[in-house]
Amino acid sequence: MNKFQYSPPKNAPVTSEDLLKDLQSVAGKLNTKKISQSLYLKNGKYGSTTIKRRFGTWNKALFKANLKLAKINYHSNKKLFENLLNVWQRKGAQPRQSDIDSSMSEIKSGVYKKRFGNWTTAVKKFIEYANEKDISATEKHDTKISKKKTSRNPSLRLRFNVLKRDNFSCVKCGASPAKNPSVVLEIDHIIPWSKDGETEISNLQTLCQNCNLGKSNLD
Repeated sequence: MNKFQYSPPKNAPVTSEDLLKDLQSVAGKLNTKKISQSLYLKNGKYGSTTIKRRFGTWNKALFKANLKLAKINYHSNKKLFENLLNVWQRKGAQPRQSDIDSSMSEIKSGVYKKRFGNWTTAVKKFIEYANEKDISATEKHDTKISKKKTSRNPSLRLRFNVLKRDNFSCVKCGASPAKNPSVVLEIDHIIPWSKDGETEISNLQTLCQNCNLGKSNLD
């Protein structure tokens, strides 16, 4: 007797997991960790544009799939600072140069040293940038579409200041990546954005992934 196997509908939406699995499948089939967009187009099931749209950039998709990142010739200061904050958030403490050269970081320390002279100066420049007035945090929307005065996603500066205020720890259970590397921190709206909560520091808090999933869309 044949066992029943579930087959998704032909028109079922492709999940992020499907995309990452296919990237990994192509890497395994070709026995390489370096997957360029052109190489994927020849061997993958989906388009590279679909993957970039889902994850933001090709390198972010490779990073999620634990593959080697494609070489990028230039990074803006904002991109360098965003990566530094991502590592800071994953670690739960100020990153060292060795952290930037680990798997936590999309960009290696050599790029920072080339731009800012050394790693210490790079961190200082980031903190100066993060402490500047955040104009983007109060960008107004078209009032015909929304009554909100802020966008849903907190800016880099706002993220940093919320995490810093909360000591890079979950305000509910106290979990921090500094104590337990498996902890993932997220920025949460206290009053949900879907219920007219604004994206401003007084309405944002740091939660670990578990507490944030438990909170769902509740106030």
